[in-house]
Amino acid sequence: MIRYSKWIGILILTLMLSACSNVGIGGKQISVGGKNFTEQYLLSEMTAFLLKEEGFKVKQMNNLGSTVVRKALENEQVDMMWEYTGTALITYMGQEPMSDPEKTFQKVKELDAKRNIHWMNMSNVNNTYALAMNKDQAKELDIVSISDLADYVNNNPGELTMASDAEFANRPDGLPGVEELYGFKFGSGQIKQMDLGLTQRALNNRQVDVSVAFETDATIVDYDLVTLKDDKKFFPPYRAAVSINKNVYEKYPEIKDITAKLADKLNSDIMRELNYKVDIEGNSVSVVAHDWLVENGLIEE
Repeated sequence: MIRYSKWIGILILTLMLSACSNVGIGGKQISVGGKNFTEQYLLSEMTAFLLKEEGFKVKQMNNLGSTVVRKALENEQVDMMWEYTGTALITYMGQEPMSDPEKTFQKVKELDAKRNIHWMNMSNVNNTYALAMNKDQAKELDIVSISDLADYVNNNPGELTMASDAEFANRPDGLPGVEELYGFKFGSGQIKQMDLGLTQRALNNRQVDVSVAFETDATIVDYDLVTLKDDKKFFPPYRAAVSINKNVYEKYPEIKDITAKLADKLNSDIMRELNYKVDIEGNSVSVVAHDWLVENGLIEE
């Protein structure tokens, strides 16, 4: 009788351990990758909050270089991430830039399907190149678009100067391409080359009149700059969208609806403001991400 009770006890203990193990194995688990700059930290953090709200155990793998996190996604070391359509098309896939955001999205979706990567939920966050000016000067000179800038430069040769890093100043999909499409040209002495991080500072300090920038840069808000409308659509779209391992997506199809909540609400202006709260005001990524999700009704307080 004692021996029988002993075996019953062992059986119960085994079943309990098995049940605990199955909870760990059977629970919804996912890894979210991210690159090594503020906007990516924010996207990763907001995604993690949303997934946790829906019962997922989330592992975040942030602060990775662009090609590193992409390789991790391809090798299934990372399950999902927010990637930029232009980066995927031009950098990873070696394709020519496309000007239409939807066609770019569909192209990367088609090409990545062969790599077992699924794309979904393209947002209105567009982290592409832009030309920026001080808001008051742009208003004074009546410059709203790059076409307006081209007209002004052509009518006032040698007057305006521009800050650019060496890469943008020389690559065909940078300033030379802009000048060719819009039909104007800065003189060689009018282009001030410097590190990319210094271009907007030079603009803010009135050392130059125009600067290369990115649409979602926090300094655009901090320095009260304006980005000129790319009315001929030269710069390719770099829209943030979800790229996810296809097997993971098929296992958890609800991720599409969960991340759609984020994609539907975000745009470049909002992203710029969120970057500003972190980069300029010094708030933590987690606090900024959490507070914005709460304010927009996407998670509970």
